[in-house]
Amino acid sequence: MTPITEVEGRRLALSNLDKVLYPATGFTKGEVLHYYATVAGVLLPHLRERPVSFLRYPDGPDGQLFFTKNVPPGTPDWVATAEVPRSEGPARMVLVQDLPSLMWAANLVTEFHTHQWLAPTPDEADRLVFDLDPGAPATIVDCCEVALWLRERLAADGIVAYAKTSGSKGLHLLAAVRGSSSEQVSDYAKRLAVEAERAMPQLVLHRMTRSLRPGKVFVDWSQNAGRKTTAAPYTLRARAEPTVSAPVTWTEVEECGVPEGLAFQAADVGARVAESGDLLAPLFDAEGAGVLP
Repeated sequence: MTPITEVEGRRLALSNLDKVLYPATGFTKGEVLHYYATVAGVLLPHLRERPVSFLRYPDGPDGQLFFTKNVPPGTPDWVATAEVPRSEGPARMVLVQDLPSLMWAANLVTEFHTHQWLAPTPDEADRLVFDLDPGAPATIVDCCEVALWLRERLAADGIVAYAKTSGSKGLHLLAAVRGSSSEQVSDYAKRLAVEAERAMPQLVLHRMTRSLRPGKVFVDWSQNAGRKTTAAPYTLRARAEPTVSAPVTWTEVEECGVPEGLAFQAADVGARVAESGDLLAPLFDAEGAGVLP
């Protein structure tokens, strides 16, 4: 029988809790749910008011992976949704606003991916993101070098950047912005990616051309497009082990000498949050948001 759990007054059926989702470590679905409940306090602010795309992997990372952008069938009527603009016409997506909604979504076994804008204001971006993706033999250590260059370049324009691991191979940079559309942010991010390639031509690539990727860090600026989404802070990833897209300090970025130095799994994150809180909390300070030049 599927156990029924009450979360803040909402009844949830949580299924297959003993199912192993990450065979490399034996990490179960029950542990996935426990992880999300543990980090809810820092994760939820990064999800609220943001239409969420789910990258689902109900049979683990070795099984089928598929994106769910529209409201899934069977979504409880108490889960908030929002109409969002799309080129083919408006669609309705989930908003994960509270702990019951988070646990319902986590029970689907999912990565959480969000846009760089809020549902009430889809025409204005409030985040800028760079996805630094290393092409082997480059690693996250090389991403850190590029991240430090981008941090200084953004600072020159009055924009403060923060870092998190992608939870896979690379690094994400995030910054709070205001007063610009997604198209304007994309154009600005592309200009900086081109500048980075010119400054570090042996290390940086701003184009997605796969044949050029080996040994370089692809600075993906395109995720600023209004239709694109990026893995949310604190989301688990569908990888061999239960890795997390974890916020990191600039000191950790500066001192990273081996890829393992910035590799975090679910078991690591609770202690980091207990010690330092949400390292990305400054992103919510409206007064600290940058304005594009």
